[in-house]
Amino acid sequence: MFAAVYADGKGNIYDAPGYAAVGRNGREDAVLAAADLIPLPPGADLMFLPGRSALAAQDGAVAPIAAPLAAVAAMLPAGYTRTHLPAYRLQEGAPPLPLYGYTAVAMRRGRFYAAAIKSDANAKWDPRRFNTPDLADRIAAVRHDLPGNRLVEHLARCSREWHCCTAQNLFYRRWEAGIPVSPACNADCLGCISRQPAECCPAPQSRIAFVPTAAEVAAVGGYHLRTAPQPIISFGQGCEGEPSLEAGTIAAAIRQIRTETKRGMVNINTNAGYTAGIEEIAAAGLDSMRVSVISARPEGHRAYYRSGYSLADVRASIAVAKARGAHVSLNMLLLPGFNDRPEEAAAWEEFVAATGVDMIQLRNLNIDPEAVWPLLPPQGAALLGVKVFLRRLAERFPRVRLGSFSRYLGKDDRA
Repeated sequence: MFAAVYADGKGNIYDAPGYAAVGRNGREDAVLAAADLIPLPPGADLMFLPGRSALAAQDGAVAPIAAPLAAVAAMLPAGYTRTHLPAYRLQEGAPPLPLYGYTAVAMRRGRFYAAAIKSDANAKWDPRRFNTPDLADRIAAVRHDLPGNRLVEHLARCSREWHCCTAQNLFYRRWEAGIPVSPACNADCLGCISRQPAECCPAPQSRIAFVPTAAEVAAVGGYHLRTAPQPIISFGQGCEGEPSLEAGTIAAAIRQIRTETKRGMVNINTNAGYTAGIEEIAAAGLDSMRVSVISARPEGHRAYYRSGYSLADVRASIAVAKARGAHVSLNMLLLPGFNDRPEEAAAWEEFVAATGVDMIQLRNLNIDPEAVWPLLPPQGAALLGVKVFLRRLAERFPRVRLGSFSRYLGKDDRA
């Protein structure tokens, strides 16, 4: 048996021998079995959930261990996809949870386990490669090379305060480096990590407060593509809104960069709602596009993005990018109990077949489940489960890569 875990009022975490661990898929509680669990991955964190009583199963009955004892969740590193949410009973006056991807936890023989699968592996994103002691010196070196560039200053803050990996890669001079451009957005996502209403949980990072010039973007982008191994520059970071709203700036910067170097890749992470902007950027020389999508059904998409564009606009943007030769990935925001509904799975299969996307990147949706369930469409038939849902996609579309990380697709003259 995998034992339930709980936290006391001071945040100390314990197991509960004789009580089986319980997870949740959507709003359905289920006793966790060995097939549901993997050892807690390196780089994962544990967190107790205030105002939420830990649940456990004994003799087949699921109930709180004791009201004061809080539920515990794991925060998984990139490359791991959760299959179950933590199970709990909401207490009166429970506070909203910060924007994290909460995952069910269990313990066996003194070892923690998480309800998850390993969905990808990429040594480039090993946490040990970031936040190294020499980061401050590396930031100083890029400041010296690109003096007075506002983007460099913004990315330095992202690197130090929010520990953003793509921001840090600019200063490490390697791989994928993020270039934020847009303070504005055309959606009001429930789980936006750079802007939340004052009455909600705080956003974990601040949005960029200015629009960089095309010259500033070209200076940073060209610098990275010329000097880094397997270089990618990416528009559409967690510290900005929708990058395609600044299509003119991005397109002008790409054209300038490509007069200086042909190395590397230009990528955009986007909600793909502004098709005219995507077309302008694609025409300037876009190599890849990653599209944020939580649902392949219009009602599910509307409920989460609360936008002025439609899912049909997203399809049109994908078609435009594919026609220009761009590699297109779906950034699937995954929430157990939503994506794995039979009606969602069927819609996903139609969407992938119709759009011809090249990859599906799995992302655990960072959100308080209690904040999102009332706003999503009601559940229809019985849930498939995350593992079954993903297996169906893999079997139906063997050509489409299923993973978590973007891949470098260009030719490079450096290791």
